[in-house]
Amino acid sequence: MNAIQTDAETLTRLHARLESDAARDSLLDVTYRTIDTPLGTLLLASTERGLVRVAYAIENHDRVLDTLATKVSPRILRSPRRLDDTARELDEYFAGARTSFDLPLDFTLSHGFRRSVLDHLPQIEFGHTESYAQVAQAAGSPRAVRAVGTACATNPLPLVVPCHRVVRSDGSYGQYAGGAEAKRMLLQMEASRLAA
Repeated sequence: MNAIQTDAETLTRLHARLESDAARDSLLDVTYRTIDTPLGTLLLASTERGLVRVAYAIENHDRVLDTLATKVSPRILRSPRRLDDTARELDEYFAGARTSFDLPLDFTLSHGFRRSVLDHLPQIEFGHTESYAQVAQAAGSPRAVRAVGTACATNPLPLVVPCHRVVRSDGSYGQYAGGAEAKRMLLQMEASRLAA
C-alpha cells in the first residue's frame, strides 16, 4: 500500500468520523452530496426538516453552498447518507420508475407568493404542463404571470418541485434553472413515458 492510498483512506475515515460526531452532537444543520444524472451533476442539500436545495452544475455548486451557509446555516458538511432516499428517488425518476417524489421538503428558501407557486407545482401531473398564466390563477393571483416566472426561476428544488412543467402560453418552453436544453429533455422524457 503506498503513501497516497494510505492518506486517502485516512481522510475518508476521518471524514466519516467527523460526519458521525457532528450528527451525534447536533452540530450539523445542512448536509449535501452530489449525484450524476442524465442532466449532469446535481447538488442535493438537506436540513433536518427535509430537502432544502437541488442545484444543477450550471448554477455553480460552490456558490449554492455559499448561499446555503448564508441563508440557512454555516454548519454544512458533505454527508451523503442523509440524502440516500433523495438520490434513490431521483435515480428512479430518471429510470422511468417514478413519476412523483415522496420526500420531506424544507421551503426555508421560499416565501410569500413564490411559496404559493411552489405549493401548486406538484399538482401538475407527470407528462403534463401548465402555462405561467394557469399557475398564476391556481396560486390565487391571476395577473401575477411574471411573478410565477420569477418563482419558477428561483425554485430551490427543481425536478422535485416540477417547475419544468410550466411553459409559456404559446407552448414554448421558456427559461429553466438547469438550462433550456435540460427543460426540453425533461418534458420530452415525461411525455414519451406517459405515451408508452
